[in-house]
Amino acid sequence: MTPSVARTWSRRGHTPVVRVRGRSWRRFSIAALCCYKPGETSRLIYRPYRHRKYPGPGRKSFAWSDYRDLVVRAHLQLGAPIVLIWDNLNTHRAAGMRQYAADHDWLTIVQLPSYAPDLNPVEGVWSLLRRGPLANVAFTDHEHLERVLRRGLRRIQRHPELIDGCLAGTGFSLTHRPTTPRRGQ
Repeated sequence: MTPSVARTWSRRGHTPVVRVRGRSWRRFSIAALCCYKPGETSRLIYRPYRHRKYPGPGRKSFAWSDYRDLVVRAHLQLGAPIVLIWDNLNTHRAAGMRQYAADHDWLTIVQLPSYAPDLNPVEGVWSLLRRGPLANVAFTDHEHLERVLRRGLRRIQRHPELIDGCLAGTGFSLTHRPTTPRRGQ
């Protein structure tokens, strides 16, 4: 809930001060997939995760099974095989996730190089959020943070050109060369 400051201003000679409530151990995590298919509208599929209010045993972020559930949901929504290009987050490389991909022929996982955020379109989504709805906001509580995040993500979902721009920011592009049988074969 610590605000990210994009720009600020104040009267000359006065330092601007943004008051925020104390830092909290509570977090709000989001996993997202940018989905691209030649000839179709780009899509953003995301899943928020609100961390428990009180600390205790157990995982404090997404587990590999949460990512698996997100990928299954995307498969059901898209109705097509998925080639998943992932960074090297430890839960993405978990044995359970690798086994799940091996057991399902509709899922292919490709790992990005060790540290390559510039090749990951989802990093563009996070950048859009940080520069847009999250910039210069001091959140009053966790519900306020959640509302702003969901509103920002829904806005990106409604504008597929933003999702296309995230892919263009990586330097990649979609090319589709349909395979058609040649005459006489």
